[in-house]
Amino acid sequence: MNTQLLSYYEAIEQASADMLNAARSGNWDEVVKLEGACVLLISQLKHAASRDQLAPEEAKLKTRIMQRILLNDAEIRHLAEPWLEDLDRVMSGKSKMVH
Repeated sequence: MNTQLLSYYEAIEQASADMLNAARSGNWDEVVKLEGACVLLISQLKHAASRDQLAPEEAKLKTRIMQRILLNDAEIRHLAEPWLEDLDRVMSGKSKMVH
């Protein structure tokens, strides 16, 4: 059993759940911070996966973890849409004031 690889997937899942909780509370600074942690974990996972691979039963668990990560990501994106639209409006307004 390759617990190291699975632990990376689980850590990424936990970070994505934390990102979702931060997004639900409107704490976008925390979302961005956690996103950076995810990028680092994914990089470490890629490196570890180049050396090791999962057994078939572990691959099934990985698939379930990935599905939960994707669901978290979809909800974060949905929650971010109004915030991104507001940011776009603010940036558009600032560029008009500068010119």
